[in-house]
Amino acid sequence: MRDFIDDGDLQAALAKLFTKSAFRLELLDAYVAANEAEPFGRFLAGKPADLAWRRPWQSFVHRSLAAGRTMQRVNVVDEPLNDYLRFELTAVYPASVEAGEDIRIMLRGAPPQSARDFWLLDDRWVLTLIYQPGGVLTGADITDERPEIRRAQQWRDQALQHAIPLDQYMARGERRTA
Repeated sequence: MRDFIDDGDLQAALAKLFTKSAFRLELLDAYVAANEAEPFGRFLAGKPADLAWRRPWQSFVHRSLAAGRTMQRVNVVDEPLNDYLRFELTAVYPASVEAGEDIRIMLRGAPPQSARDFWLLDDRWVLTLIYQPGGVLTGADITDERPEIRRAQQWRDQALQHAIPLDQYMARGERRTA
């Protein structure tokens, strides 16, 4: 099966298809989402973070883990980190880690060689995320075709092998902004 879901249906698809494990690979240097505009602006202005906008995701993660599911994410980054990645790694991800999501960071150039961001759900579904230039999500191609599943599993396994937990990455402290 192959299908397309638009951005508005993505969270519903995640909730429906994710019953055991979810893995997310992030490859872009920046993402544009309406709910991040104000928090990102505050971050750039040096104002304290207000993470109220992250609470729905934190609740989803917490409920998922309480139900015995696992959630992992690897963000592939370039150094020096740009402003958006500094925002994501210091102001966004810690709330997700606190809720129980396993977030890891990997430097670009190491495997995986995936060309696109994706979610791998229950080792049964691949949601390949489609972005406009500049990082605006338009939707996802969803498939349960075995070759796509195997390829996503390989990328996941390679990414997890080469990535380090967010707290270890941040403890290194030598990254500079662009």
